[in-house]
Amino acid sequence: MPGGRLTSEDRQHIAAGLAEGLGYAEIGRRLGRPASTIMREVTRNGGPDGYGADRAHEATRHRARRHGQARPPAPPAPDGGHGRDPRAVEDFTESFIALLVQQGMPRMEARVLACLYVTDSGALTAAELVQRLRVSPASVSHAVAYLEQQGMLRRERVPGTRRERYVIDDEIWVRSILASLRMNEALAAASQRGAEILGATTPAGSRFESSAELLVLVSEAFRQVIEEWRKNQAARSARHPDPQATMG
Repeated sequence: MPGGRLTSEDRQHIAAGLAEGLGYAEIGRRLGRPASTIMREVTRNGGPDGYGADRAHEATRHRARRHGQARPPAPPAPDGGHGRDPRAVEDFTESFIALLVQQGMPRMEARVLACLYVTDSGALTAAELVQRLRVSPASVSHAVAYLEQQGMLRRERVPGTRRERYVIDDEIWVRSILASLRMNEALAAASQRGAEILGATTPAGSRFESSAELLVLVSEAFRQVIEEWRKNQAARSARHPDPQATMG
């Protein structure tokens, strides 16, 4: 991290920047830090509305003491011989986790998803997740159940064993978007029904009718985008076959 660890003075500047309504990028620019560092700092310590410099500094010192007394750091994820910078991968992974948390995903679930996402295979067993994340098997089990329910990963049997591994693929966000679209379409149908019951010429009915039109357009647009994306994926796969597909 450029400039070393955040100091108490740095955190005072972050708090002041948030109070001014500045974005992470601008605060980071003023401190000479990456925006991802500022995002992680704020997300870990109450979010934009609850961040306090003194409280954040004390919480960080407490975490450092606790980690120093606990288990050793997790081993770096193997890069598969691609020559990646382990520190850059680690920093990116942490910023990706922070982004998922900011979007509303529980932190442990975000850590499991990110751990899978940065692997070339996109597949890890429960034991591998426990080892990489340095958490309990129960924590992994609960996180996997949540992600599976959201359609963000699937289970498959490890060939030749009774063990399961957890897998993500290129359609992870497609399934998430489709789940949102189902809710969007339910809201559109309810809005159309509201317009009929309240009367489209009345202010309340007109409001529902306008909402229904917007929601229908959103659904149609997203479905067209997904269809186009799948066509592009198929064309890319034809040009560049995935070597993983030929492996057992």
